[in-house]
Amino acid sequence: MLTKRMALVGDALGHVALPGMGLALLFNLDISLGAFIFLFLGILLIWLFEMRTSLPTEALVGVIFVASLAIGFLIIPKLELLEALFGDISEVSLAMTVVSVIFSILIFWIIKKIYPNLILASVSSDLAKSEGIKVKKQNLIYLILIAAIVALGIKIVGSLLVGALVIIPAATARNLSKNLKGYYTGSIILGVLSCLFGIFIFKLTGLPAGPLIILVSTVFFIISLASKK
Repeated sequence: MLTKRMALVGDALGHVALPGMGLALLFNLDISLGAFIFLFLGILLIWLFEMRTSLPTEALVGVIFVASLAIGFLIIPKLELLEALFGDISEVSLAMTVVSVIFSILIFWIIKKIYPNLILASVSSDLAKSEGIKVKKQNLIYLILIAAIVALGIKIVGSLLVGALVIIPAATARNLSKNLKGYYTGSIILGVLSCLFGIFIFKLTGLPAGPLIILVSTVFFIISLASKK
C-alpha cells in the first residue's frame, strides 16, 4: 500500500466497514463478519467505479468512505458505538482468534502468490500488461485482501484506528529495511510486536488496548526515524 501510495486507503476502509458493523450489532452477529460483507460490497463498487472513470483509487475510496460513515453513524446503536470505533480485544474469543490466524495465513499465502505482479504493476501498469498480467483483476484481489485485513483488525483496534494498524508498521519497516524482503518481513514483525506490547500494557494499566497498540506502533516509528538519522 505504501509502494502504491495508497496508505490512507486502509484507514478509509475502516470507516467503510461501519454500516456492516452496525447491522451485525443489531442482529447479534460477529462484527468482523458484518464488516467484511460491507467492505466487500464497498470494494466492488470502488473497482467498478475505477473501470468507468479516470479518478484515482483513493478518490473513489473517499466517496464510498464518507457515504458509509454517514450510514454507519445512523444505524450503530449508541451503546456499542465506542467499541465499534476503538475495538475491544478483551472481547475477542478463542474461536475468533483461531479464525483470525487461519485467515491471516491464507491472506499471506495469496499475497505471496501475486506479490511479483503487484510490484511490477506498481512500477508500470503498461509493462505489467505487456507481460500478460491482468492488472484490473490483480487490483480487485488486492483490494479484497485489504478488506479482509481491515475486517480482522477491527475487533482489535476498532474502525477508527485500524488504518494505523496497517500503515504504521509498514512505514517503520520502510525506514529500517534495505530491500523488499526486509520491508515486508519487518512490517509483519513490527505489527506483531506492537500488538504484544500494547496488550501487555493493557494488562498492567487497564487502559483500552486498541489505542495502546497504536501508540506502541507510533513509538517504534519514532525510533526508526532516529535510527535512520
